[in-house]
Amino acid sequence: MTTRFGYTLMTEQAGPKDLVRFAVDAENAGFDFEVSSDHYFPWLSAQGHAPYAWSVLGAVAHATDRVELMTYVTCPTIRYHPAIVAQKAATMQILADGRFTLGLGSGENLNEHVVGTGWPAVVDRQEMLGEAIEIIRALHDGGLVDYRGEFFQVDSARIWDLPEQRTPIAVAVTGDRGIEEFGPTADHLIAVQPDAEVIRRWNAEDSTGTIGDDARAIGQIPICWDPDRDAAVERAHEEFRWFSGGWDVNADLRTTAGFAAATQYVTPENVAESIACGPDLDAIVDAVRPYWDAGFTDVALVQIGGDSQDRFLSEAAGPLLEKLRSAAP
Repeated sequence: MTTRFGYTLMTEQAGPKDLVRFAVDAENAGFDFEVSSDHYFPWLSAQGHAPYAWSVLGAVAHATDRVELMTYVTCPTIRYHPAIVAQKAATMQILADGRFTLGLGSGENLNEHVVGTGWPAVVDRQEMLGEAIEIIRALHDGGLVDYRGEFFQVDSARIWDLPEQRTPIAVAVTGDRGIEEFGPTADHLIAVQPDAEVIRRWNAEDSTGTIGDDARAIGQIPICWDPDRDAAVERAHEEFRWFSGGWDVNADLRTTAGFAAATQYVTPENVAESIACGPDLDAIVDAVRPYWDAGFTDVALVQIGGDSQDRFLSEAAGPLLEKLRSAAP
């Protein structure tokens, strides 16, 4: 198994034109794939952006030639109806010439509350995601689809432009229930922590594929490269201290003000303990190492700071990728 390394198009920290430019530069730097967040809000006001991810990805598909593309992740249940997500994913796969993977998850209140339909309990969110995947799969099969579920209804829907290569689906899961629910329906696994037990449980279930063989386990890790370590720590604290809350908390907070309040006592030192900051590429490799040790096949890097991307991609990305590939399986 060869570990693949990706670049994150962090829509929360850059505008749409810059994101497309970063995508081209990341491909030229040698990244294997690129993932895009899909947000209506940034996590913190200091990040300052939230363009529409699907428009950005469409532009990226035409501006790049080689890198695989992926949503990391889209919530197909509240802000978007699953029938619309199915249409968007099919169109993206055509534009990307088969390079697109649809990454799905149960979402965060931060992004989904904007349509005013409320924020369901976690059990309902998981069941909604299960129905959404059924609808997306059915529409990607072609033909006319009628669906009556507990949460969604589809009336005589059909996707008229389907790609020759079916769009793979990756699903973000955490506990046993998520693996049991989505392992049989997802092509690939997305997980937020480098936990070998998650990989083991996925492979032990009746999943659609075995990770490391015909299925992928895709993780993501923030880093903050900068020639000046103090500047890197300061930037990581200003823009990424929300990360310290953990996903159980992050999923339920509603606004950027809520994230600011929840992380007001997080210090720069706290952030530096959890995120590799500064010019030391070997320290970044050591931070990423737990993912391939746990059995992850793909790891996407988040370089913190919209204003830092040009220098990171031109100066650090190439040497960092060399070190990562040398160290990884």
